[in-house]
Amino acid sequence: MREERAASTAWTAATVYAAHANFVWASLSRLGVAYDDLGDQMQEVFLVVHRRLDSFDGSSRMTTWLFGICLHVTQAWRRHRRRHPETVMEVTPEPENLAPSPEDQAAERQGRRTLELILARLDPEKRAVFVMFELEGLGCVAIAEMLGVPVGTVYSRLHAARAAFQQELARVNQTRQEVRR
Repeated sequence: MREERAASTAWTAATVYAAHANFVWASLSRLGVAYDDLGDQMQEVFLVVHRRLDSFDGSSRMTTWLFGICLHVTQAWRRHRRRHPETVMEVTPEPENLAPSPEDQAAERQGRRTLELILARLDPEKRAVFVMFELEGLGCVAIAEMLGVPVGTVYSRLHAARAAFQQELARVNQTRQEVRR
């Protein structure tokens, strides 16, 4: 973190993008941004980075700061989607990767769909804490600072999110077993 504080004066929007574009893409995706909207929302994140980079003081990791921006951009995107719902006409195909076998690709797509389905069913506050902790690897103190809530609230939401995640996973697995019969 000290290195990042020292380097914070050297950050430009281009260097932040070069170093953290994959992180931002993954964060937006895990926070529930639809595949078709990821590029636009990623652009929104980096517009905010460009406008607010001078406010990054290095007191937290760059990824923590970026995740906070991703969280706010995702919330704005959700509000927009609620006000302006779209009719989905076709499922977007997953990008093809030549290395894995078709079975591996199918299993990975099913796993991603299951994760997205379960995350979509979580309360947004619990989902944010769950994604930050379980998928992004942030600590509870950093999450509390980012969300502006007490650490105890983060622990409580994380506990509730884990329980809800397990319930939804069990429900999805049970449904799959019933369909196979």
